[in-house]
Amino acid sequence: MADEAQMNGTLVLAGTPIGEVTDAPPRLAAELAGADVIAAEDTRRLRRLTHALGVQTRGRVVSYFEGNESQRTPELVEALTGGARVLLVTDAGMPSVSDPGYRLVAAAVEHGIRVTAVPGPSAVLTALALSGLPVDRFCFEGFLPRKAGERLGRLREAADERRTLVYFEAPHRLDDTLAAMAEVFGAGRRAAVCRELTKTYEEVRRGGLGELAAWAAEGVRGEITVVVEGAPEPGPGDVGPEELVRRVRAREEAGERRKEAIAAVAAGAGVPKRDVFDAVVAAKNEARTAP
Repeated sequence: MADEAQMNGTLVLAGTPIGEVTDAPPRLAAELAGADVIAAEDTRRLRRLTHALGVQTRGRVVSYFEGNESQRTPELVEALTGGARVLLVTDAGMPSVSDPGYRLVAAAVEHGIRVTAVPGPSAVLTALALSGLPVDRFCFEGFLPRKAGERLGRLREAADERRTLVYFEAPHRLDDTLAAMAEVFGAGRRAAVCRELTKTYEEVRRGGLGELAAWAAEGVRGEITVVVEGAPEPGPGDVGPEELVRRVRAREEAGERRKEAIAAVAAGAGVPKRDVFDAVVAAKNEARTAP
């Protein structure tokens, strides 16, 4: 096994600039110049990046994107097991964070191949830092589903989450997403829409979700990251039986089993599981006896 590990190459995950090319670390240029194989989400963007950095690549360049990730991974693993240094880059940010890369990392780990990274700019952390919302604990939720029903279900799952939430969204879906967030989280829940981070037209719009949804309805352009305040800590008696039942139903509609839904709602509301169970049973009995 030790000899095999010595024969293997190295997979390098390289973070690329999310805006200003001058944000690229010096090590990125060195890795681009020295890699045996460069797997790029978009080879045209890679050429623009290397030109801007003044880098001459000597390695083989292959495309590696969502559409060919499954087929291309075995080829890259073969190169790695043959001793190659494979560099993985996406259009912006860190590979495998809402971008291609997870399958290749998992396959490399399975084959005992060394995996390392060139740290780079992160839209998630940049937006979080600029949002003005709590940053000590947060959840990254990536992109929400495109279908309205599935999107609402995912948001309902996070309705009781107390940590700050971070989402990616496409500009043409931003107004619908913010409106759905206002419906599920409440129109007054604080949020920040971060647009074109580190670029010429960078903008951070802060406010309540209802206010931001109205603003986005006029149309928004650019790369979008949305940061949403977590649910408030419940005080004694803040969450009544009807609200407990509503939260359980929302989780069940999202596909969660009742037992797990009751446990999660109880934890989020800071009440005993028995109280939630009793509220659900009472609501069920009331529905049966209703005329």
